[in-house]
Amino acid sequence: MDYLKGRKVLLSAALSVFLIGPLSAEGVSLSQLQTGLDTVWVLLAAFLVFFMQAGFGMVEAGFIRSKNATNILTKNFLDFCMASIGFFVFGYALMFGTGSAFAGFSGFFMIDAKSGADVPLWAFWLFQAAFCGAAATIVAGGMAERMKFKAYLVYSFLISAFIYPIVGHWVWGGGWLSSLNFADFAGSAVVHTTGGVAALIGTIILKPRTGKYRPDGTVKMISGHNIPLASLGVFILWFGWFGFNPGSTLSVGDGSLISLVAINTNLAAAAGGILAMIMVWAITGKPDLSMALNGALAGLVAITAPCAFVSPWSSILIGAVGGVMVVLASLLLDKLKIDDPVGAFPVHGVNGIWGTLAVGLFGRQALGLSSEGLFFGGGFKVLGVQSLGVFSIAAFVLVAMGTIFIIIDKTIGLRASLEEEYLGLDIGEHGLESYSGFQIVE
Repeated sequence: MDYLKGRKVLLSAALSVFLIGPLSAEGVSLSQLQTGLDTVWVLLAAFLVFFMQAGFGMVEAGFIRSKNATNILTKNFLDFCMASIGFFVFGYALMFGTGSAFAGFSGFFMIDAKSGADVPLWAFWLFQAAFCGAAATIVAGGMAERMKFKAYLVYSFLISAFIYPIVGHWVWGGGWLSSLNFADFAGSAVVHTTGGVAALIGTIILKPRTGKYRPDGTVKMISGHNIPLASLGVFILWFGWFGFNPGSTLSVGDGSLISLVAINTNLAAAAGGILAMIMVWAITGKPDLSMALNGALAGLVAITAPCAFVSPWSSILIGAVGGVMVVLASLLLDKLKIDDPVGAFPVHGVNGIWGTLAVGLFGRQALGLSSEGLFFGGGFKVLGVQSLGVFSIAAFVLVAMGTIFIIIDKTIGLRASLEEEYLGLDIGEHGLESYSGFQIVE
């Protein structure tokens, strides 16, 4: 064993000389190597977050009817296109430019823009643009199966270019919430509350799918057409979240923070999936896979804000509560006759708020929070700031996106015709079926 250990030491030394020696000879410093490593890490995380678009697309397509699958996938695809252009032209400047406590006002069209981290500007921009796209695409699921495509394109550009970046500036761009030490490590509030609340107000204005709520008050179950596809989507999202949360460190460091964030992310997702399944099993008598899938996503959303500030045991509790809340919120929406086909608001809105508040309950000062959370003797100080921040964000998005949706509805129209809804938006909007020769009309 000592012989093998000795060989490993010699091999490590040889590799160090081989790899670092030539770099030093070329004038590359250790700080430059660190920057290069951090840049690769941020870009890798950006690629993983980009891949989450595929996950969102699979989940949303699987949870709706086959006659609308092409439509939802087209919206999902164009979300990232719109986010990329809108965030490049306007969004980055509003989010990270210098300006006021409300928004930035420098760096439009990326002219003279500055990086918000110790990595090159374009790496930082790509990572942030991927986040922007994720926030925009959350809304597609909540308004699925009855929203006009051209209206959706207008919405997608506006939230990516203006609404999301303003919220981001408040928290990550040096805005007013940042000055209060509001903590949202990877976006429970900035990304998920923004997207979830926008989905809620959008679906309220859009009104339910035809036939969803009967005159006698009963609810018609409109089942998704492809649960295996939705399951694949959730696995992709879970995988992509390892870029979403650990990538928000924006540097490799010594690896300890990345490791903590990664395990917290995984444990919360697992706990959310288990508790959602148990909850729906107790209520309906059946362990519903679709609700378990949304439970895992709820856990992921909930841990996104506190993932760097809590212990693994706390992350299990946070994810478990998220799994319970997504079931209760879904049932409540049906009682209120708010039709959210994929559970966008229960998953992202409700658990975005919960995850943000959880920082104030479970957060630890030893892990970088400004002070201890309520459950660790810190009182209500952090919880108060978290509450102020997340409800301010929710109120802003509710008013801003509500106004945008109403204006769209009064001008180009928000909802597809009754005939298009009946035949499916794939044919009515795109003239293209997802499954050629196989069409289900309900």
